[in-house]
Amino acid sequence: MGKALTHEEEKQLLAACGSNALLKAVVTLALNTALRKNEIRTLHWNQIDFEKRMVTLGRAKTQAGTGRLIPLNQPAFEALAKWAGRLVESRPEDYVLPACEAAGIERKNPDKERIDPSRPITSWRSAWRAALKRAGLRVRFHDLRHTCITKLAESQASEQTLMAISGHVSRRMIEHYSHIRMEAKRAALDAIAKHVSGADGAQNWAQSPNVRKTAAAN
Repeated sequence: MGKALTHEEEKQLLAACGSNALLKAVVTLALNTALRKNEIRTLHWNQIDFEKRMVTLGRAKTQAGTGRLIPLNQPAFEALAKWAGRLVESRPEDYVLPACEAAGIERKNPDKERIDPSRPITSWRSAWRAALKRAGLRVRFHDLRHTCITKLAESQASEQTLMAISGHVSRRMIEHYSHIRMEAKRAALDAIAKHVSGADGAQNWAQSPNVRKTAAAN
């Protein structure tokens, strides 16, 4: 299914990516847009509208995901703007993450002769694994998408919003995130109840005969 990173794990991962400009950009984008790895890898600059702060997806894994519009929140916008500043000579049809084998594109002064913007980057696997090792984490890149969708669900986003952003069409997946929404609601309400009645009051109430009868009937 996937693992959602905790807030602390997100901070650790982003800190571990700090020395690699390319990896920092793709990780930030994945955590804040729910884009799949290949959707990020094959982005063109003409799919990004900096004025409207929006990304228009091309062909996606599912029909529902193709052509969807993804607003850029502040972290995602800043990550893309900062990356664009490193590739000032890019054309609209160029790939955002160009092929760059042995070019050192993540460095301040990459070897521009080795960068081919007409082809997408093949992978960032080595940099990803190195960052995970520095952060002391064991997660998949796909878990960043799962993390973003989980946070959306916890924020009480509707099913329509989840599907519009993620491109999901699976009822099983929607039910999974609906469960997360309910757990977030329950935790929020339980938290305020503790301040009023305390744990003992809640336990005594739960043990009352009428409550036990109702629970048994359900």
